[in-house]
Amino acid sequence: MSQALKEYLSFCQHRVEHALEQRLPKPDILPQRLHQAMRYCVLDGGKRTRPLLTYCTGKTLGLPPDSLDGAACAVEFIHVYSLIHDDLPAMDDDALRRGKPTCHVAFDEATAILAGDALQALAFEVLAHDPSIAASAANRLQMLTVLARASGSQGMVGGQAIDLAAVGTQLSLPELENMHIHKTGALIRASVNLATLAKPDLDPVLATKLDHYAKCIGLSFQVKDDILDEESDTATLGKTQGKDKDNNKPTYPALLGMAGAKQKARELHEMALANLSVFGDEADLLRDLSLYIIERSH
Repeated sequence: MSQALKEYLSFCQHRVEHALEQRLPKPDILPQRLHQAMRYCVLDGGKRTRPLLTYCTGKTLGLPPDSLDGAACAVEFIHVYSLIHDDLPAMDDDALRRGKPTCHVAFDEATAILAGDALQALAFEVLAHDPSIAASAANRLQMLTVLARASGSQGMVGGQAIDLAAVGTQLSLPELENMHIHKTGALIRASVNLATLAKPDLDPVLATKLDHYAKCIGLSFQVKDDILDEESDTATLGKTQGKDKDNNKPTYPALLGMAGAKQKARELHEMALANLSVFGDEADLLRDLSLYIIERSH
């Protein structure tokens, strides 16, 4: 990771942690157990890759960070809700997430389901009403639409449904990519698109280039996750290593081999950089972030 990205990542992690804490219901408000579970899952953990993307895109476009706090929190609330539900016994049935017991283990299964539901609703409440978002009414409505589509049956939830149906089957490369464009890529693209919608009168060409960049890194993120699931360890990952392989899930290393999967990640990184060629130095953090995604250790 470049020094500039390392410093900005630290800045964004501290910023979004505070912003998330401020927007979550306090733990002593009824129903207390539900609010405690929400805070347990959201706070003090995670790489915050999606909020970082929102802030980095905003920085590229000359937007101040405080104008992106609401959007960054909304996308992270959706992401955490998806993790809570992914870990449930009916889904991936995992006991560890972000280095600590998963929500249904730390609390109970019903509370975990409700915590995920509540975080999903909170994401849209934030986008609709958060005072940090200074976008026009039309753009704020578009933000809501972007996040809703990225989260639903044509996005993340649909990708998860395809993933569950694909267990034990052999997918082709286009089928695997389609699954992850929805499951992982849709929310990553939304993280970038929420920032572009916060920029008044942004050139549509630049918005499209940033969206294509996001599509590339959304796929490379999943390729790298598949690689780490085989090459890393549970302590480093903060979640159970080898889970996908044990569950006989289709992965890039299984389809392409480990060398082929690493080559695929590199190709996606190069495509991401090509889409940033219309920008100057102001997009260097996005370039560094694309490289970090394929070189990370967790």
